[in-house]
Amino acid sequence: MSKYLEFRNARCKDCYKCLRECPVKAIGFKGHEAEIIEDRCILCGHCTLACPQNAKVVHSEMEEVKLLLAGTCKVLASVAPSFISSFGLTDFGVMKLALAKLGFADAEETAVGAQAVTKEYARLLRSGEFANFITSACPAACRMIQEYYPKALKYLAPVDSPMVAHAKILKRQHPEAKIVFIGPCIAKKREAEDCHLIDHVLTFEDVATLFEEKNIRLDEITNLSLKGKNGAPNLAKEYPIPQGIINSFGVLPEGYEYIAVDGPKKCVEALQNIEQLDHVVMEINLCVDACVNGPCSLVKPGGSIKATADVRKYVSREKQAFTAPQDDKPVGINLAAAHPRIRSHSLAATERDIEAILHKTGKLKPEDELNCGSCGYATCREKAWAVYNGYADIEICLPYMRQRAESLSFEVIQNSPEGIIVLDADLNILEINNKGRELLGIDDPHAKGRPATDFFSPIDFYNAYSQKKHITCKQTHIPATGKYIDMTISYLEGQNVIFGILKDVTEAVDYENRIMKVKMETLTTTDEVIKKQMRVAQEIASLLGETTAETKVALLKLKKTLTEENKKN
Repeated sequence: MSKYLEFRNARCKDCYKCLRECPVKAIGFKGHEAEIIEDRCILCGHCTLACPQNAKVVHSEMEEVKLLLAGTCKVLASVAPSFISSFGLTDFGVMKLALAKLGFADAEETAVGAQAVTKEYARLLRSGEFANFITSACPAACRMIQEYYPKALKYLAPVDSPMVAHAKILKRQHPEAKIVFIGPCIAKKREAEDCHLIDHVLTFEDVATLFEEKNIRLDEITNLSLKGKNGAPNLAKEYPIPQGIINSFGVLPEGYEYIAVDGPKKCVEALQNIEQLDHVVMEINLCVDACVNGPCSLVKPGGSIKATADVRKYVSREKQAFTAPQDDKPVGINLAAAHPRIRSHSLAATERDIEAILHKTGKLKPEDELNCGSCGYATCREKAWAVYNGYADIEICLPYMRQRAESLSFEVIQNSPEGIIVLDADLNILEINNKGRELLGIDDPHAKGRPATDFFSPIDFYNAYSQKKHITCKQTHIPATGKYIDMTISYLEGQNVIFGILKDVTEAVDYENRIMKVKMETLTTTDEVIKKQMRVAQEIASLLGETTAETKVALLKLKKTLTEENKKN
């Protein structure tokens, strides 16, 4: 986790847009969540602007500044010149009074430091010691050169940034004071920590929040008139727009071509080809349209185009108000800065390592490397390098995951024990698996795309589509195969197709038929036995009836004889 910048994990949606926009690929994806790789990050903030979920979290120092302002020490504000566009002002006096209401003892434009930096640039350029010259005002650009483009280090101006230069000026004037820098840049947070001169950094977003908390309305503070002011205009107030550093010279040192390069793509292109340049002064800025479009700028109607125009008008008004000639004298403060090489902690992967990772995603030949960029990396090999370093999961390759999902889905469908068939709105076969072919008796290998009526009666599928509902059909007989199937048919509204699952119930139906046959045979046999028993019973009854009658006659005769004999005796 970066102590300057991070993402809200819950809002990350696996779009990789932040990684595509990152000029140094300092974003890792683990467990489908984006995270900043701190030792690779140059804090340009482009990822925060690119994120469609607004998942950025710039660590704020507002609470620390509030405590500082509530204390007894003197707190000074150094305000980046792009305040003009972010706060919609035409006069720094308004900002100064507003900051005083927050508790700042004083406030000054960072352009004071920028003016001193321009003078130092001019001195170095007039020396003729540089084959090419890269400005050092943008801390994100400096960091990128130090870590990723060491060949350009010899051209990077060994001069402090305007923020650091201004801090040195303020410290000379107020040694005991605490300094808070205010601007639109995230990279200033790290630079302030490294220089040990700036106590805290507030973004324009932070300051806007503080103004709202204190109910400070800038539009209610009266602008101050610049008329009748003495001195020379500070052309360095144009620093936050393209060509602003170049325009701040007034008179350009001869012998160089002056070019403004802004935005990550142009910066990368320029630094990659720096050795091809000759006597070029490169005003470099990682933000497109320079600082007025910084990651923590306040978004205003008209965007960076209007912001650029507003800054130009601000400087133009100053030129009209301050008519004295430019003072080229140095400020008498050492503004020398070292920009040492920063070694990367990333591991160098061998060709064998890269190929092994590529093979895991089905890239066995050079032509398999699509280099589509959907993962955020420019090439498949760059992505493999990120996987090797643990910055990315191997699954973030979209073509690989799609192929894998389609392959898995195909295998599941084809090997399903149930028949599966999909028909379109015209009852044409879109998909059918092997079991479905077997149950419906479809031997044609080109059945897909043909009408279902060519192979079976799709009346149940038609009913499901026309009624837009789920239908279950039990023990449907298929004449072509003699099979009996249970069909579950569903209309998929989102796809406008009919989806059928066919279950072979032939054995169950045959078993029921066999049981029924046995039952019927048993009933027939039972009926015959009953009939036979009835006949036997009747015969027995008949025989028993004759015998009984004869016995009765015999007994009556015997009784009569005995009775007569008794009478005689």
